[in-house]
Amino acid sequence: MQFETVKSFFDRMKTSGKPSPRISFKQISWSVLGGFLGILAIERIGFLLKLSGDIQLFLIGSFGASAVLVYGMPRAEFSQPRNVIGGHVVSALVGVTVFKFFGIGSIWAFPLAVSLSIFAQQLTRTIHPPGGATALIAIIGGEKIQDMGYLYIFSPVMIGSIIMVSVAIFINNLTSDSTRHYPVYWW
Repeated sequence: MQFETVKSFFDRMKTSGKPSPRISFKQISWSVLGGFLGILAIERIGFLLKLSGDIQLFLIGSFGASAVLVYGMPRAEFSQPRNVIGGHVVSALVGVTVFKFFGIGSIWAFPLAVSLSIFAQQLTRTIHPPGGATALIAIIGGEKIQDMGYLYIFSPVMIGSIIMVSVAIFINNLTSDSTRHYPVYWW
């Protein structure tokens, strides 16, 4: 009986699908340009407006993962404005709240921040995988991020997400390729 359970578990991992085909160099070029300009825009706007006082506070790591989605996979559900902005904001709210309750010293803070951000994103239909990192950054981002408290949700998270989406709208609609239009839906 136990062998059949283990065998059944491993049988579920068998696949019949194939990886997606390689995308064209033109598509890759648009993705690279978008990623470059999106991150540059967040960095420059944050720097020029001194939004967080320190560029390392305004350009959070999860924006790099968002760039891969909105510029590399602009038609994916995870890449749509509702998901990018909402997923980051909801996750930041969860991360800051978990930090307020548990601090950094608890073994519960890290897994709760990520798992509750998944829950909140699913509940609000704003699933954006980098949101899990945004929640975690609220806790492990260092003293300066922790001291921001709920301001972290507004700046850098919400403002940075809006900048990312704005650049994605611009870049992804410059090409005449109909498979690259953005967004597929707004909200």
